[in-house]
Amino acid sequence: MNPSSSIGLTAIFSALADPSRRAILERLSIEKEATVSELAEPLDMSLPAVSKHLKVLERAGLLNRRRDGKSFYLKLNPRPLKEAGEWISYYEQFWSESLDRLEDFLLKDEQAND
Repeated sequence: MNPSSSIGLTAIFSALADPSRRAILERLSIEKEATVSELAEPLDMSLPAVSKHLKVLERAGLLNRRRDGKSFYLKLNPRPLKEAGEWISYYEQFWSESLDRLEDFLLKDEQAND
């Protein structure tokens, strides 16, 4: 694993920790692109609160923003999610192998005690 990516991973996981931000990402995964107002509409919070959530997602690299006149359009950037998924997969494999070895050891120990 690349140790320099840990700062990026911290921002990604921090951004994903909030259910409102996850809801925004989920919506963008379906709709592909939306304005700030469109993203704020189903959420039970003020537009400034939604904007703060969007800034957290942008700092984590999870959103791309473009301007068209007075409107800002946001789009999901899946690259950081892929990086986080790869990190999780690496440790999932490690723990899975470790737990398999523990299970083998316990079964052998149990058989030896019978």
